[in-house]
Amino acid sequence: MNGLLTDLYELTMAAGYFEAGKTAHKATFEFAIRRLPPNRNFILAAGLPEIVDYLLNLSFTAEEIDYLRSLPQFQNVTPAFYDYLRNFRFTGDLFAAPEGTVLFAGEPVLTIRAPIIEAQIPETYVLSAITFPSLIATKAARCVEAAEGRPVIEFGTRRAHTPEAGVIGARAAYLGGCAGTSNTLAGFRYGIPVMGTAAHSWVMAFAAEAKAFRYLQRLLGPHTIQLIDTYNTLEGARLAAELGEPLWGVRLDSGDLLTISRHVRAILDDAGLRNAKIIASGDLDEHRIRDLIRAGAPIDSFGVGTQLATSADAPALSATYKLVELNVSGIQRFTSKLSEDKVSLPGAKQVFRDAARDVVARSGECGKGEALLRPVILGGELIEPLPTLDQARCRAAESLQRLPPALRDLNAAAEPWPVIHSRELRELIEQTRRNLTACPPSS
Repeated sequence: MNGLLTDLYELTMAAGYFEAGKTAHKATFEFAIRRLPPNRNFILAAGLPEIVDYLLNLSFTAEEIDYLRSLPQFQNVTPAFYDYLRNFRFTGDLFAAPEGTVLFAGEPVLTIRAPIIEAQIPETYVLSAITFPSLIATKAARCVEAAEGRPVIEFGTRRAHTPEAGVIGARAAYLGGCAGTSNTLAGFRYGIPVMGTAAHSWVMAFAAEAKAFRYLQRLLGPHTIQLIDTYNTLEGARLAAELGEPLWGVRLDSGDLLTISRHVRAILDDAGLRNAKIIASGDLDEHRIRDLIRAGAPIDSFGVGTQLATSADAPALSATYKLVELNVSGIQRFTSKLSEDKVSLPGAKQVFRDAARDVVARSGECGKGEALLRPVILGGELIEPLPTLDQARCRAAESLQRLPPALRDLNAAAEPWPVIHSRELRELIEQTRRNLTACPPSS
């Protein structure tokens, strides 16, 4: 894994730690959610396999090291630091909430404990690898909730911010409950069901719409889904109905989906095609899906693209990766950020969840309920295979089902899920604050 896939300051800090003789200092960093995005009552965890792969394969090639040497920021760095990078590997520990876990603001999601350089360099990658897929998985879960049991298909690769983001997003959307994806590589790579119809260009490429429909039907047989809104949607529906079976369904991609779907359903039913499905797409999101469902639209499934692949209404997650604890020659020091609007909490932690609340406790405490942060890597080695994508998807569905209905709702809940601190953690927070106030490190 490319060691340069990080922010410059992670590497300048690494050089600084090396120069200061801190390579053996053990550090604990935590990824935590600071605030939930607007209209989000939870975040669905995703992205852990990418982080595991990154940590287990993180290294620096000779060419990458030469590049660092060429940068003005590294002109005063001792040559021994480059020897250190040449032999770099992650030897620390990773604790994390499994993919598919429902998360809330104010609690840690992931902990890395390692020699300080090994724990510092991953910051940028960890933040990126968790926040993006978690936002997409959460958006997918909201769309699935709105659809009330009707399948939601991820259609967003062409609107994703890069092609690879489309693949990552397709995986996250499936984890969040989508029934499938249009992304063929995601299907190949992750075993996600792939689904699709045809583009308007297919219809336009033939002299007559009926001819385009016939050729597609010959090719796809019972998997045929006709895109019927290239010219006149109702006429397209009639042409598809005249061709008859095999026909899996028709797709609507524009117009007043409520009114049109009712007319199309009538046309298909009158032709004896009561089993033919209607798929709707066209800038859909969870709110439009909910409105269509509540209005009684006879739509059988929904293709969601732009709004899902970009998490358009919540494109960023306020999250942090902060140093919370140092161990130097067996002496433990707790660290905390005290700025008014960006406080971080000291010490390694665990989160215990029961049916009524989450309790953020100090690592090593005993608590009631499920302990969310689990060991994944110990001493630089993966301790057991990660859950499969289907297992993570099941965990997500089960976690969401256990939430109160108000938290699954598309609107912000009047009361968030309770997240409280244990007594021991509260005492540590107060003691650390007193220590830093009385004798700040800068003095």
